Amino acid sequence: MLNDITFGQFFPCSSPIHKMDARAKLILTVAFIALIFVSQNFAALLCTAVALFIYVMLTNVPVRMYIKSLKPLIIIVGITSILNLLYVKGGAVLFTIPIFGWNLSVTLGGVTTAIYMTLRVCLLVIAGSVLTYTTSATELTDAIERVLSPLTYLKIDVHSFAMMMTIALRFIPT
Repeated sequence: MLNDITFGQFFPCSSPIHKMDARAKLILTVAFIALIFVSQNFAALLCTAVALFIYVMLTNVPVRMYIKSLKPLIIIVGITSILNLLYVKGGAVLFTIPIFGWNLSVTLGGVTTAIYMTLRVCLLVIAGSVLTYTTSATELTDAIERVLSPLTYLKIDVHSFAMMMTIALRFIPT
């Protein structure tokens, strides 16, 4: 059964996070995503990562499931890291790579940026995985609809938006 579960699918389990209201989980996920984006240094990102790790441990979902949710991103994260390494300048030059007559320098700033961006993307995926592993599609649709219900006063079709978001989350693995 564990081999069939991927990112975007509900993982039935008994945990305090599974029992939480879906709206609270949705708001917590948005809060974690906001914290990841506003973290401007490694210390702030580390604090966010520790809080997210505690949240993950409370789900009782095996850690390998979260690692498995990162697998589809390996190529994207790898290419992004290489581009950051080669094109971000700043700090001491660690080494230079001659390619087709160009000298591409790897700097300390490039290494730092590559590591930072990789951690950010991984934390974003894990935060999303907590939500999808612990909340069924029906609960998630209802939570999105209830959280966004004040937008109906602005003539926004919240029900359609909630369904669209849920379908998008559901078909991420595909």
